[in-house]
Amino acid sequence: MSTVRGMEPTANVPDARRDDPAVELPVNGARGPLLELVTRSGCHLCEDARAVVTEVAAELGLSWSEVSIDNDAELTAQYGEEVPVVLVDGIQRDFWQIDPVRLRTILSKAVAEN
Repeated sequence: MSTVRGMEPTANVPDARRDDPAVELPVNGARGPLLELVTRSGCHLCEDARAVVTEVAAELGLSWSEVSIDNDAELTAQYGEEVPVVLVDGIQRDFWQIDPVRLRTILSKAVAEN
């Protein structure tokens, strides 16, 4: 299950992209980095990671989504021992204790490249 957090897509984005949950669009309609936090229920580190991702994404004006591995065997096999996991554009960038400085640096670079 995925939950989108942060800014809402703009109304002038084509319907096919606006309705695609994998496409994260900031208010200006430009594509930013795809930021995902992989979590599971009952995970105290996930709560801490959620706070870090929320803060850093807000500073940079980015939206993000949370993906739970609960009830998903494939995600559990891939990330079960490492949650929480931060993915930026589908690449694992951090896990367990999310470093806000590292996340901010990675996202700032990704924003500059987009």
